[in-house]
Amino acid sequence: MTYFIGIDTSTTATKALLIDTEGDVQGVASSAYDYETPQPLWSEQHPDLWWQATVDSIRQVLADTGISGEQIAGIGLTGQMHGLVLLDANQQVIRPALLWNDQRTGAECDEIRERIGAQRLIEITGNDALTGFTAPKILWVKNNEPHNFASIAHILLPKDYVRLKLTDTFASDRAGGAGTLLFDIKTRTWSPEVTSALGIDPSWLPSTFEGTAVTGVVSKIAADATGLRIGTPVFGGGGDQAANAVGTGAVSEGIVALSLGTSGVVFATTDAPLIEPEGRLHAFCHAVPNKWHLMGVMLSAAGSLRWYRDTVAPDMAFDDLLAPAADIPAGAEGLVFLPYLTGERTPHPDPLARGAFIGLTVRHTQAHMTRAVLEGVAFGLRDSLDLMRSAGLATIDQIRISGGGTRSTLWRQIIADILDTELVTVNSVEGAAYGAAILAAVGAGQYPDVATACDAMITVTGRTQPSGTDYAKQHAVYSALYPALKDIYPQLG
Repeated sequence: MTYFIGIDTSTTATKALLIDTEGDVQGVASSAYDYETPQPLWSEQHPDLWWQATVDSIRQVLADTGISGEQIAGIGLTGQMHGLVLLDANQQVIRPALLWNDQRTGAECDEIRERIGAQRLIEITGNDALTGFTAPKILWVKNNEPHNFASIAHILLPKDYVRLKLTDTFASDRAGGAGTLLFDIKTRTWSPEVTSALGIDPSWLPSTFEGTAVTGVVSKIAADATGLRIGTPVFGGGGDQAANAVGTGAVSEGIVALSLGTSGVVFATTDAPLIEPEGRLHAFCHAVPNKWHLMGVMLSAAGSLRWYRDTVAPDMAFDDLLAPAADIPAGAEGLVFLPYLTGERTPHPDPLARGAFIGLTVRHTQAHMTRAVLEGVAFGLRDSLDLMRSAGLATIDQIRISGGGTRSTLWRQIIADILDTELVTVNSVEGAAYGAAILAAVGAGQYPDVATACDAMITVTGRTQPSGTDYAKQHAVYSALYPALKDIYPQLG
């Protein structure tokens, strides 16, 4: 038997997931770590934590399954996107990595727009300059730590530091590269125009590869540390959202992945690079070769429901809280919830946006408020779909939904009705790590392409069809509220 491992280097842990050639998960091991916030808005992590956690997780999953490193035919990598790892000429870490959720780079985002032009930046990279991306972090180091900037010889993403430790090779996947704001998503490579405008030496950047391409092989040092076989191929993989889409089978146009976790992510595969003209959606290369994707992110999805429960009914189980809302009519009798509890990203990139209940009357009960929260989050998810359609996504045939919020039958029905599209759940629940393992299996020749692998490994376990409930009037009200309130939010801050 041969097996494949997907390694997911997330913000709080590194997971190693081992599958067989049929896609059945044989074992999962995870090693946790912390990140630091040395100042307000800062978020940092030392790369050595990722490597030690990788070593521990690989050794643990091999021990738990009784499978030998000699039987592992390939490794796929995924993990947190946008982070900045700086290495000197001796491959030593210059400073702790700046993570995706680091928010210190507002001035650098303005600098990028000024140097390149806001519209030109979107045309090349598919994205506006946001504080989470890698490029503004590089400029922040240049502007604030010139001694560190002068030492740069290599720039990597978090999972690609793990790749370096495994293979002694500088490489990245194209989905991850597209998330740096330094990529030309049409040509699927680093943009000379952007790097030149920002004063970034192209030699610092790694070669990029498709998700199923071999990027290197396990070195003797890494084999001794992990228990893997020397020469085991390590494949490109992808950023966490692209790998998660592979792990749920959202690899063809018309199939959308929706993650209903603390945040809400709507991910649509495209056959060509589509760009939302104002940059309100992320447009990246996919981990699937020669595919792209659009992605919308709302910051408080299931997080809104958790906040609501913890605030108004902390002793209630979620099932007990949601049950009475099923008896409330659609539209919650004129009550609307805005889910901007931590600001918003899509479609309103506004860190000052605030959550609200609008339309409260003495008729409204806790059940009405619960229903309004469920509907408000669904309207927020619809915002992303509407932007995708306006950007040129021709068809949305099916939405593959995952995340903690999907356990509620009522919420799934509300989302299906508001999005007016079939929702399905699938058998794979390990997300990005599973997708990385699939990419490795395809790269190793176990399957001819990613779509074939997903068809073989991933099956639909449940379906929710739209019921025909009309939400048009309530959605129009919801859509009008942010424009009406946006000038008030800075005053509240």
